[in-house]
Amino acid sequence: MNEKLKEFYAEVKRQTVRLEKIHAERLNCKKGCSACCVDDITVFEVEAENIKQNHIALLKREKPQKKGVCAFLDKNNACRIYENRPYVCRTQGLPFRWFDEIEDQFVELRDICPLNEEGEPIESLEEEKCWTIGEFEAKLAELQKEFGKGKMKRVRLRDLFEK
Repeated sequence: MNEKLKEFYAEVKRQTVRLEKIHAERLNCKKGCSACCVDDITVFEVEAENIKQNHIALLKREKPQKKGVCAFLDKNNACRIYENRPYVCRTQGLPFRWFDEIEDQFVELRDICPLNEEGEPIESLEEEKCWTIGEFEAKLAELQKEFGKGKMKRVRLRDLFEK
């Protein structure tokens, strides 16, 4: 694995573990829960290459899951590449916060998986108790720029399987 990507994933893990402890009572995510594992997810080429390097046999010999769900789910809806799953999959289920421009104003928005809604309303959570979208995405984009020599190419997960 690209050493910088490995460090990035370790940093993501430190933050997600912290948030998972805070939200332990509300998080219902577990092996086989795949509501967020949708089709046509794209990842940066740096992450796609990591999956290709670590799952050669899977990509050559096995078939992707049916269209409509993530290509990497198995028949029990468990992730076949869990240890090498992309960034987007590592943060699912947590309460998210981000900023969007609406009518020339930046507005904070929040969301959480419907399975994890029960508990303190996400609107009233302190910002440290949410995954703030932006910082890690920027770091991943920098890794991609370096890996892709300036190109910001994205790859559909389904397309990693050999035809």
